[in-house]
Parts: sequence; C-alpha cells; structure tokens
Amino acid sequence: MSDSFESHPNPNHSELSPEAQAKRKLWKNLFFGNLIITLFLIGIFWLPVKLRQLDTFVQSPSVNQNNKNRRGPVGGIQQKQVPVTNPNLLPAKSIVVDATNEEQWTYFDFSRGKQVKIMDPSSLEWDLAFRRGKIITNGGKTNKFGKAGVLNLGEVAFDAVESVPLKEFVADKATRTETENPVLINWYKYNYITHKLTARKNVYVLRTADGKYAKVQYMSFYCADKQPGCIQMKYVYQAQGTKTFLKQAEPASPPATVAASPEISGS
Repeated sequence: MSDSFESHPNPNHSELSPEAQAKRKLWKNLFFGNLIITLFLIGIFWLPVKLRQLDTFVQSPSVNQNNKNRRGPVGGIQQKQVPVTNPNLLPAKSIVVDATNEEQWTYFDFSRGKQVKIMDPSSLEWDLAFRRGKIITNGGKTNKFGKAGVLNLGEVAFDAVESVPLKEFVADKATRTETENPVLINWYKYNYITHKLTARKNVYVLRTADGKYAKVQYMSFYCADKQPGCIQMKYVYQAQGTKTFLKQAEPASPPATVAASPEISGS
C-alpha cells in the first residue's frame, strides 16, 4: 500500500526536475507572449476599423435625423429656428483658392476677389496667403507694412454678422520656423481616424492689408478629385472701408433750387 502511494508523482512543483521546470517556464512565456502579440494586433488593426465604423454610423443621415426629431422635455418636437436674413446685407461671394502646393504660398486679394501673383510679399496687394492647411495674413510679423488682422467670432450664423465688432484684431506672430496667425491655426478639425480635415463653421472678420474689412467662413478643404488643398471660402468684402456689412444708402440729392428772377422796376 505504501509503495503505491510513493509511486504517484509529487504534485509539488519545486521538486520537479530542472528539465520539467524549464519546459513549464517556456510554455508559460509562450502563452503570455502570444497574448501580448494578439492584443497588439487587435489594437492596431481591429480597433481603428471599429472606430471608423462607429464614426460613420454617428455621422449617418438616419442618426442625425433622429437627433433632430428627438422630443424635448415638454413632449414637443424640437425645431431649429431659421434666422431671418436682412435684405440689406451685402451679397456674399464664394471662391476656391488653389493651395495644393506644399512649398509655395498662394495669395488672395479681397479687393479683386481672386488669388493673385505677388512678386513682393511686403506689398499691400494681397490680404491672405494659403499653403495647404495653413493661412496667414498680410500684417504683423508677416509684413510690417500690412494692417491685416483677424477676429474669430465662433460658430455664429454668417448673415447674423452685420458689422465689425469692437475688438482688437490679431495679427501674425513669429514662431521658431515661420510666421503664423494664432486665430487661423485651428480653422479646421482633424479626424485622427480618417486623417481628414473638416472646416469649422466659425465666422471670421478680417481687416485687410489696407485697413478695410471682410467677413469669411471657410467651407471645405478638398478639391473635386479629393486632393487636399482646395480651400473654399464664403466672404463679404466692404469696399467702402466702413465697419458695416450692410448696403450703403445712396446719399439723398439736395433739392433743386430755382434762382428768383430780379424784379424789373417800372420806368
């Protein structure tokens, strides 16, 4: 009886042979190594795909429509109020600036309403300069002769901005490498999943290089062929130099006066 008990293997691992302990340790390391590799592969391949699918689902029309039609606290359907447009507003224009070149600046002049070729960046013949996703102004550290600056009004209705706010404009600042405008650094949102840029809905008021004013809203960043660098913007330029984006009333003509004929005295 005692011999049968002694014939069974000892369950104490410390008494295993060195070869058995080494084999056990090897299998244990292989298990944890495979587990770490599996979690790493899930993190770099499976997780981004699922996050992209989740982002697509959230942005889908059906989800957005459900959000729009969800009921409020009193049981009624929430309705978005449409702001009334002032008929006296100056008409807005839309333009696409070709900023696809990653090394050269593309210049835009509000007074001419188009991108222009500039031989001397220190001139006042341009107001904004574009290079892919970067935008600078003709003022501050970029050009000491320019008066350009920017105000960020946030996500407000474009037509609701009828005049220039009484705030201090922000000019370009110097960095370690080149100049930039702090207000225009984040004119877009960056999606870390899709690596795409989306223009914010913010409205900006700009003071031009020669001291006039414009209001701008950036609309998109991509060309028709999906190439990055085609910046579409909507803007209103006040060519009169006043601080209002309303149509100027025509000055009333003075009333016509008729000179009285001198009286002819009788003889």
